[in-house]
Amino acid sequence: MTPYASAHALLARLARVRDRVALLVEQRSVTDPTAADPLRGLYLSDDAVRHLLATVPGAAAAEAEAEALDRTMPEAAATGDDRLARLVERNGLTELDAGLLLIALAPDVDRTFEPLYGYLNDDVSRRRATTGLALDLCGLPVHLAWARARFHPSAPLSALGLVEVEEPERPFLSRTLRVPDRLIAHLLGDDGPDAALTGHIRPLAAPTGPYDEDFTRRLAERLTAAPLTVYLREHREGDGLAVAAAALRAARLDALHVSAAAAGGDGDVPCPELLREARLRGCGLVVSQVPDDPGPLFRALASAEVPMVFIGERPYDPRWCEDRDPLVLDAPRLPAGAEAAWSAALGEEPGFDLAATVAPYHLGGDRIVRAARAARELAAFDGTPTTAAHLRLAARQQSASGLERHARRIRPDVGWEDLVLPDKPLAQLHELALRARHRDRVLGDWRLSAGGGRGHGVLGLFAGESGTGKTLSAEVVAAELGLDLYVVQLSSIVDKYVGETEKNLERIFTEAGRTDAVLLFDEADAVFGKRSEVKDAHDRYANMESAYLLQRLESFDGIALLTTNLRANIDEAFTRRLDLVVDFPFPDAQQRLALWRHSLVRVPCAEGTDPGACARDFELAGGSIRSAVVTAAYAAAGRGGPVTTADLLEGARREYRKAGRLVPGEGGW
Repeated sequence: MTPYASAHALLARLARVRDRVALLVEQRSVTDPTAADPLRGLYLSDDAVRHLLATVPGAAAAEAEAEALDRTMPEAAATGDDRLARLVERNGLTELDAGLLLIALAPDVDRTFEPLYGYLNDDVSRRRATTGLALDLCGLPVHLAWARARFHPSAPLSALGLVEVEEPERPFLSRTLRVPDRLIAHLLGDDGPDAALTGHIRPLAAPTGPYDEDFTRRLAERLTAAPLTVYLREHREGDGLAVAAAALRAARLDALHVSAAAAGGDGDVPCPELLREARLRGCGLVVSQVPDDPGPLFRALASAEVPMVFIGERPYDPRWCEDRDPLVLDAPRLPAGAEAAWSAALGEEPGFDLAATVAPYHLGGDRIVRAARAARELAAFDGTPTTAAHLRLAARQQSASGLERHARRIRPDVGWEDLVLPDKPLAQLHELALRARHRDRVLGDWRLSAGGGRGHGVLGLFAGESGTGKTLSAEVVAAELGLDLYVVQLSSIVDKYVGETEKNLERIFTEAGRTDAVLLFDEADAVFGKRSEVKDAHDRYANMESAYLLQRLESFDGIALLTTNLRANIDEAFTRRLDLVVDFPFPDAQQRLALWRHSLVRVPCAEGTDPGACARDFELAGGSIRSAVVTAAYAAAGRGGPVTTADLLEGARREYRKAGRLVPGEGGW
């Protein structure tokens, strides 16, 4: 369909409006006693008006152009792309409404109407149609109440944003009519959006991820039956958008996507322009990321006869709407991984295990497309094919969150080879990673969740003395899953005021639940400690904090790890809710030797350097061994030489002294 056909159809209708203008001018010329007044000629004479009607150069040129288009593009005329007719039918306008609309927009399409309207308004400075002139051109007495009511704010022309009645301070019949530029452009074949919507709307992306087909089919049937307002509550960002896109596609409805968050914190969306755009295009609207108080947005948009899908994370509140509630549905959870969607987004056969790589990620369809594009760009920058590392990095970027306000982010740069642990805790760490990767299948698809509103989270406790590798193990698990590690800073959550600590924890859990990341509570006994007997108000409030945490952990959907130096300090009720408890033993002599050697892998050492004596004589945990190696490395760097056995022994002695322990060979040894 070409824009020329739309313009041709509109010009043909305006030709009929010009005939009515000519008739009214003739009537005025006969009955107007001032028609022969020479002063009137200073503005616009009757001869000039008749000349305009006889020649109408602008209209003649437009019709000549249309005839030329008919000769060069006959299909344009044959298609009959009459957008005004479609607009009238789609919005239930009357024939009178269509006539009034044409009269109002005529000067914006053909400038020869301007002096003609000025003549008929008896004021050549007023070159637009007025309400009185529009009724005169339609052949209606201006005192008819039902005719005047077509300009009422609640009448279709005004309510739908098609005609604006300006200058309310003037008498009713002298008020100017204006048609928005966007409507005129649409009628002439221009599909560009309203300038007021710049930055607010974009086409709804095609669904790329897996979705619940039965749910999608039923929603599509309801959207097809009649214009419907739906509120989809999503439990994780992206779930609702993927379902909405799939349902609208199944219903064969185009839609515009509006992100209320992009409009600012208060969701300042230009609603009149948005609704008009949807009506002009005959499409639906999908409004995602609704603001904290979506009531004004719902009331402004939900009453319109436009297919509308709101998407948010908050439970629906009846106060958001005045009378008619939307269809409220819970968006089905999208499964983790979505290998087919990732494969389609990548557009190439990956040279790695795609299913294992993307299993930990819960990205929506649009985020998957963006992550795949970013992975390809990273690979192009490196000059290599797309690898699992590229895809994981891109997926982590798409899962960025507000957790950094409350936690310190660590980008894992370690692997299983960096751990020196006995077989049992090492096997438990592998199991923890396995649980995190397959939790949606086991707890969701296989319905092994305990019910009662329990989430699909994975919770683990790492217990052991300081320096035995608890934090490092958490980083290794995060690296295995391709996720970032967020270490919760207790200083940012513990508050002296009653209830504030729980609020801070809730923010962390909520943000972590929607983020693909591993959450680490270091020194967790400060928050997850045992409840005590209530002897005063302080004990009661402390126990309330523990009770909140017990409830919140059960509904948590993410991955959380807790570390403690004293397992006995953790409340037994927390322990029962944990998936795994990993005990980190103090390393024996053989493990200490492995730790010394691992720490020295990249350190230049003198020939014959042997950490065996350090491992045998100094009982140090992994963290202390690393500190001893750092001390030895600084000593070697200071003298410009390699690390020697003596440097290592001095470093080990330093660690003993820091801990207040007797050093072998000193103090009576």
